[in-house]
Amino acid sequence: MTLQQLEYIIAVEQHGYFVNAADACGVTQSTLSLMIKKLEEELDIKIFNRDTHPVTVTEMGRKVIDEAKMAIYHTKQLVELTRTEKEQASGDLSIALTTTVAPVIMPGLFHYMRTKYPSINLRVEEMITTTIIEKVKKAEIDMGVLTYPVNDPDLLEIPLYHERFFAYVSPKDALYQEESIERTQLSKYKVWTMKDGVQLFDRSKVLSEEEIRYDKLYEGGRVGILIQITDENGGITVVPESHLHLLPETVKDRIRPIVNPVPERTIGLAFRKDYVHERMMNIVIKAIKPMVPSEFLDGVIRTDYLRL
Repeated sequence: MTLQQLEYIIAVEQHGYFVNAADACGVTQSTLSLMIKKLEEELDIKIFNRDTHPVTVTEMGRKVIDEAKMAIYHTKQLVELTRTEKEQASGDLSIALTTTVAPVIMPGLFHYMRTKYPSINLRVEEMITTTIIEKVKKAEIDMGVLTYPVNDPDLLEIPLYHERFFAYVSPKDALYQEESIERTQLSKYKVWTMKDGVQLFDRSKVLSEEEIRYDKLYEGGRVGILIQITDENGGITVVPESHLHLLPETVKDRIRPIVNPVPERTIGLAFRKDYVHERMMNIVIKAIKPMVPSEFLDGVIRTDYLRL
């Protein structure tokens, strides 16, 4: 069994076709097919169902591929341990951002990496929180930026910044005349949320007032879409403070503070406990923090360099 064979089966799973996987790996289809066949013979199992198009993974094949991903991940980690500090500022870096963080962080992150660390091959994806956690744990991505804390025993987390939440009120709604909105009022009015799809907030699903938190009820989605729906249909939605500067000046009069208490969240960086690329982690932290107002950083880690 070789690492090359493991890379081949991962490629087939990702691309669905042997010919596409071979192209991605830079080998001929016959070479890739032969190496995978030898691996299946060595393990005495079938990893792929070749009668389907695209090919599908067998039940045992899924377990093998998951382990293969971990083996490749740990191999890369071993390489990172042997690099000099200068060399560690290069290579592949994959990051996932939650949908309410991506519009704030993603544009500046690409600019920062391109200008400061052009040798880093950055790949950024937008995902929901549960998918980020799953992919980080499986070593399919290096790290995730999401609501902190995740409280998963397999992950390490670092807080990046805090932010409050504000209400966006349609001029068609009676609350538009109010200067602020009590948090308990959120459950009494037409509130547009994006959790398991765009829908109106279902008060019956809340067992106590303590559960009226953004990360539980308003976790999902693209804030711009919720604002458009609110404008068209009336009601209110909830907007993270970091998104306020992204709003057109013509609609900023529709923002109202939420009080008693003020809803807020912390955004953090999550990665596997065995992640060894310390310098890369610090580069990401250093890149993200200037993208938010300085007051967002109160109470979070301010040290210049973190040690794993």
